Amino acid sequence: MKRITVLVVAGSLAALAGVAQAAGDAAKGAEKVAVCAGCHGEKGEGILPDNPKISGMPEADFIKMMKGYKDGTVEGPVMQGFVGDLTDEDIADMAAYYAKQ
Repeated sequence: MKRITVLVVAGSLAALAGVAQAAGDAAKGAEKVAVCAGCHGEKGEGILPDNPKISGMPEADFIKMMKGYKDGTVEGPVMQGFVGDLTDEDIADMAAYYAKQ
C-alpha cells in the first residue's frame, strides 16, 4: 500500500511539473507574434477566408496545432515554414498571448 501511495504522489508531481512548464508568458508572446499579424490580424482576430481567428484560442489547442505543423502531423506548408524555428517556449508564450486576446 505504501508503494502505491508513493507512486501516485510521484506521478501527480510529475504531471504538475509538466503543466507548469507548459505555461507561457503572454508578455513575451506579444513580442513574438508580429509575423502572425500579417495573416491572422493584429490581435489574431483572423482574416477570412483563409486565415482563421486564433485570438481566444485555449493555450493547449494553440500549442497542439503549432506542434502539429512543426512535426508535420498537421498539413500546412505556409504554417510549417513559420513554425519551423520556433522553440517550445516560443509556442507556449504565443499561446498564452492569444488565449488572453
